[in-house]
Amino acid sequence: MRTVIFDLDGTLADTSGDLIASANVCFRQMGLGDVLDPAADSGIALRGGRMMLRRGLERVEQFDQAVVDQYYPVLLEAYREAIDLHTILYPGAMEAVEALKTQGYGVGICTNKPEGLADLLLTRMGIRSAFGALVGADTLSVRKPDPAPLREAARRLGGDPTKTVLIGDSDTDRNTARNAGVPSVLVTFGPSGDDMAALQPEALIDHFDDLPSVVRQLIG
Repeated sequence: MRTVIFDLDGTLADTSGDLIASANVCFRQMGLGDVLDPAADSGIALRGGRMMLRRGLERVEQFDQAVVDQYYPVLLEAYREAIDLHTILYPGAMEAVEALKTQGYGVGICTNKPEGLADLLLTRMGIRSAFGALVGADTLSVRKPDPAPLREAARRLGGDPTKTVLIGDSDTDRNTARNAGVPSVLVTFGPSGDDMAALQPEALIDHFDDLPSVVRQLIG
């Protein structure tokens, strides 16, 4: 079976609002107020919790790795408690997923979000059952851009890891696919969309309507 594996944050859904909110919980506990802005810092949000804490502390000239490590569990708990208040699916995302499944592709998710949080978010949004496999940052002992999580997602779908394509929105996704020896498709509608062409993926898409035909061209 040929498989299509999606990244989650910034690819299927814009999760930046809830991620920024969880980081700001930490900054308020530090007495710094809301350091990150949901609109201006959406790109930072999609680089992960530790990066949000780092960039926020750098902004107020108080970066300390020990503080990042101390507050990361606080951030995760704040995010767990309010994981779907602002998160929205990108237009056409689930229609593309269903079209791919109808055409015989296995469809799964490979994310650097912890698996439990990814599962919770997808369940809250009512779309967990649409994906036959979910591999998160802590599912294996390694995470993207190591190719093992991508290959594991394909295997869990009953697919051939050499006949898959990764849909993503970052250099991490591009490098994961490259390391696995498979093509990547990067979306241009996320916060970092203008930077995607420079990563030279096998394809770019401006809307999910274009994805099924692109997938057919790349992996048959």
